[in-house]
Amino acid sequence: MQLRTLKELDISEGTVQLHSEDDDGHLILHPTPNPNDPNDPLRWPRGKKHVCFASVCAFTFFTNYAIGGLSPAFYILSIEFDKTQTETTGLLLWPVLVLGVFNFFWVPMANYFGKRPIFVFASLLLCLAYLWGAVAQSFESLLWSNIIAAFAGSSTEALGAAIVNDLYFLHERGSMLGIYMNAIAGGNTVGPLICGFVITGLSWRWHKWIAFIFTAVNFVVVLLFCPETRYDRFDPATYPKSASESKGPASAGVFDEEAADGVPAEKTLSAGSTELSADHPASRQDTPKKTWRRELGLWSGVPKDTNLFMLFVRPFPLIVYPAVIFAFLGYAVSLAWVIAINILNAFVLQAPPYNWKPDINGLINIPGILGNLIGAWLGGWVVDRYSDWRSKKNAGVFQPETRLHLLFIPAVIVPAGCLAFGYGVADSLNWTSLFFGYGMVALGLTAVPVATITYVSDSYLPVNADALLLVNGLKNIVAFGFLYGVLPWVTEAGYVKVYGTQAGIYVLVMLLAIPLAVFGQRLRHITARWRIIL
Repeated sequence: MQLRTLKELDISEGTVQLHSEDDDGHLILHPTPNPNDPNDPLRWPRGKKHVCFASVCAFTFFTNYAIGGLSPAFYILSIEFDKTQTETTGLLLWPVLVLGVFNFFWVPMANYFGKRPIFVFASLLLCLAYLWGAVAQSFESLLWSNIIAAFAGSSTEALGAAIVNDLYFLHERGSMLGIYMNAIAGGNTVGPLICGFVITGLSWRWHKWIAFIFTAVNFVVVLLFCPETRYDRFDPATYPKSASESKGPASAGVFDEEAADGVPAEKTLSAGSTELSADHPASRQDTPKKTWRRELGLWSGVPKDTNLFMLFVRPFPLIVYPAVIFAFLGYAVSLAWVIAINILNAFVLQAPPYNWKPDINGLINIPGILGNLIGAWLGGWVVDRYSDWRSKKNAGVFQPETRLHLLFIPAVIVPAGCLAFGYGVADSLNWTSLFFGYGMVALGLTAVPVATITYVSDSYLPVNADALLLVNGLKNIVAFGFLYGVLPWVTEAGYVKVYGTQAGIYVLVMLLAIPLAVFGQRLRHITARWRIIL
């Protein structure tokens, strides 16, 4: 078994020339699109990319909408099925664990068989799981329908981010991942908001029926309009060596951004393009464009240089990369703190002294939605613009660590939100303290993962699917461990101590960004030479 280094797959080590050094500062596209292959996902028309991306977002949104969105009904469900508070929260806790663990199943399967067949099957399974949940007659049946839905939904936790990297360029990743993270987080905020009104006006079953209808529609879209996005762009035997390899940052071909989307190849390359080896796919001039029927086939072949067992094992050594460690810890605490409020708020606001009905209780998700939107905008679009500005100040050279510089904002806002919510519940303060606290905590659920996941992708693009598998899988496992004990912890220690501790933990995790921001380039240079890639 031969182990490879990241350097063998990507000579840039994440440091690339994003803008040319001339006066115009022309944008350089990374990764380099294949100018002679119209089937390269980077060269698909924008509309085709966006439909595929939107279906992934919809799938992810409705996974969390129907599972996490059921939280306003927990108080009612505990009475209907005669379950304790802890037993009822299992409707969310166990799916959170499944969402994490089964990342380690789906990603290797997608890397071996292709993303499209996995996406089609998982979309159908999610749809059927919600149909099951809508007609469930016992608590155990409802719980297992949520677990199966989480099993299906876990397929896009990491694959969704990998598909973004398949379809979009480096300078677009932050913005697109911001939208994707809003889809993930939005399910946990829009879902409870809608569910509160649905279960008050109709019943909790209608919450599941709505999810079933929309996932059925999305399944049809996936089946008919989402081709395979897997593309062998980092074959070490044929990957082109950049002319600037000896200068430092890799300089890919200079392209017109519009030209990458279906414009003839002769209009896309410029004098700064790389020289391709004779056996590289981009050197072939006769690659035919696939027909619509062929694009939608469920079979695209399997890798010749690996096997399924190796793909299951391959991600785990990547945990030694510093960016992966920081990304999963930051994501884990951001997710756990939000879900903790989702679990607890129904038992707080629907009980004395507030005595709110479920529809009014659901309104707490409005500040959650606003926090998610602001966080995704901050971690995505703002960080993209900031990184672009820093690259221009740095002679056009892009450093992935610039994506970490703005994390000081959630590092201040999220702990403050924890304290506002904790003291608000403990002292029975006005509902506004709870609402503001939740909105501030929700900002971290999108701002931190968008910035850190994009940082991981920028640093380890050739193995980004495996790296993101670790981030998404491990963060759910860590979040589950915390959430499993949060109710007993709150009961024993009280809200002030619990949320004060959460605030402190969050600050400590965010402080890990400082050594990465300062020494990140040196660390990437060192770790790129570690032989840990199967």
